[in-house]
Amino acid sequence: MKFVLIGQGRMGSLIAQTAQAAGDEIVASFDVHNIDQLASLGRVADVVIDFSNPASLDAVCGYVRSTGTALVSGTTGYAPEQKQKLLSLGRVAPVLWSANYSVGVAVFCRVLSQISDTLKADFDIEIVETHHNQKVDAPSGTAKLLLQAIDPEGKLRPVYGREGNCGARSKDEIGIHALRGGTVAGEHSVHFFGPDEELEITHKAASRQIFVIGALHMARLLAGKPAGVYDLQKILFGE
Repeated sequence: MKFVLIGQGRMGSLIAQTAQAAGDEIVASFDVHNIDQLASLGRVADVVIDFSNPASLDAVCGYVRSTGTALVSGTTGYAPEQKQKLLSLGRVAPVLWSANYSVGVAVFCRVLSQISDTLKADFDIEIVETHHNQKVDAPSGTAKLLLQAIDPEGKLRPVYGREGNCGARSKDEIGIHALRGGTVAGEHSVHFFGPDEELEITHKAASRQIFVIGALHMARLLAGKPAGVYDLQKILFGE
């Protein structure tokens, strides 16, 4: 399979190495230094894989619109209007965006969506995420996915850390806390604090390789599909 790769950081480098080791071809690769050249590239690949940053969005959207090439995106940190612009590409090409391509995290989200309504009435919910000291956005895209799984209708009020005399915790809030340090690939925990009991669910990534394997798997599944916005959960669980 042929890929155009956007992003040459740690994730991009791992994607390139893993794809090539599997016999795939990276026909072109771009980052912030040469992203302006993407517009002159014709349709040369089966899928665009984008693990860059929001600054590349306009270039990526322009390329997908002009070529109809499928897009697998793992870029996080988008503003709501940027995310909408990305998803609007589904009118011209198959598009899949996820903040996390780990199968374990997909199962984590599925479990949260199934149990949260049972616990919300009597349990306080807190999300804690930890990443390496080079991560630029907080909270992580994965933490936002977990929040969406817990509270899809947006009825809870996110509280991003606490400081000073912030008063007693209210029942309608959900705490979201970001830790940064070292070389942590990614750790996410959801705590359900109830009367005299606590349920904690945690996912730990030992390396970024799990995200790479998942993204490449999704790219192979997406290639050749009709235009539209696809959902990682629905693809994984056959819905």
